Amino acid sequence: MSDRLLRVENLHVSYGKAEVLHGISLAMKPGSIVAVIGANGAGKTTMLNAIMGLIPSRGSIEYDGAPVPRSIEARVAAGLCLVPEKRELFSSMSVEDNIMLGGFLRSPSERAEIQADVYQRFPRLAERRKQLAGTLSGGERQMLALARALMSKPRLLLLDEPSLGLAPKIVIDILNIVAELRNTGVSILLVEQNARAALEIADEGYLVELGEVRKSGPAAELAVDPALMEGYLGRNA
Repeated sequence: MSDRLLRVENLHVSYGKAEVLHGISLAMKPGSIVAVIGANGAGKTTMLNAIMGLIPSRGSIEYDGAPVPRSIEARVAAGLCLVPEKRELFSSMSVEDNIMLGGFLRSPSERAEIQADVYQRFPRLAERRKQLAGTLSGGERQMLALARALMSKPRLLLLDEPSLGLAPKIVIDILNIVAELRNTGVSILLVEQNARAALEIADEGYLVELGEVRKSGPAAELAVDPALMEGYLGRNA
């Protein structure tokens, strides 16, 4: 096993003639949370999509010491899983059916075992397992998106704006769940506009602006960086 679960070097992504990622590099250790912060439109979501293989990119992406598998299915099978910003749930299907879709690569016995663990972690979803996903609250929908992702038994979870559209108290609940996942051995690459909340639970942090990494380091140090406090954390941070 490599001492770096993920290593991205000189990542470039273009949409047509417009380049939106200009040589991004980052690395993360197994069992860690790495927060990627920055303004809307900075390229954070594009970076996650490139790592997952959803869009073409140039540069090097290594996973557990080897080049990342070429296909999306192979990346999922290897332990990568993306929870997209829009959550992409099937609103007309039940909570339980949405969860089970996440385990399509697992055997029936594995799915049953993982499902039991997921319901223990998310008791609210267990209570609503027969309810249609489209009738859930925003916080419950985010829990469902996380639960579905966990059905694939990921080693590396790519989370895109999990706090988007949620009330402050629910944001705290969701990020506490994310922090707890690290204790189970899941590594998390967290893209989040709520810089303060993200850095509170992260081990390392990266600031992305206009498709480039502007600053990186231990999350605790970035959380008290004067420039970040002024631009992203608020004057009174």
